Amino acid sequence: MEKQRLTENEAEALRLIRNTIVHGGYSPSVRDVASAMKYRSPRSALILLNELIKKGFLKRKEDGKLQLRKDLTEQEDHARTVDVPLVGVVPCGTPLLAEENIEGYIPISRSLARPGGKYFLLRAKGDSMDQAGIEDGNLLLVRQQPSAEDGEKVVALIDDEATVKEFHQEKGVVVLKPKSKNKSHKPIVVSQNFMIKGIVVATIQKFD
Repeated sequence: MEKQRLTENEAEALRLIRNTIVHGGYSPSVRDVASAMKYRSPRSALILLNELIKKGFLKRKEDGKLQLRKDLTEQEDHARTVDVPLVGVVPCGTPLLAEENIEGYIPISRSLARPGGKYFLLRAKGDSMDQAGIEDGNLLLVRQQPSAEDGEKVVALIDDEATVKEFHQEKGVVVLKPKSKNKSHKPIVVSQNFMIKGIVVATIQKFD
């Protein structure tokens, strides 16, 4: 299959959109792209976005937001990487990996996302795990599984809200403990309306 070549402007726009989604946590608007590319008219940016969609690098979701579908280096590195979905904010009541929650697909080394497992990426928020090496804005590589061992960092759903904490089981109850310099974060004791979605296997400090 012939590679879809990007022009210099298309590659620059894709890098901009990728960094905004991955690091900024939101999908840039047509006007955002026009401004960053120093275009006088949003129409020029729209044409550029449509080309990236046509070539399969982007997709527009039902809510109008952009979703990353392919990476600039995907074709060269595809044998050594696996595409992992990046999950954004999780609204109450919607599954973690529902299409509307997926901001994009990011190539991750198979040495981290090992064959045989299913993985997703989650953007960390807040400072409740800063002493565990997880800072606000980091990307967390999570292996999907419904159980955990004591001391493992888990992504848990509590009443449909996602949280990242250290897992402990004590006297028949589960305790999700923060690891933070901020003492306002307290352990969460759970027994019902609780579900482990996966184990944090890697923290990605910077993703350029």
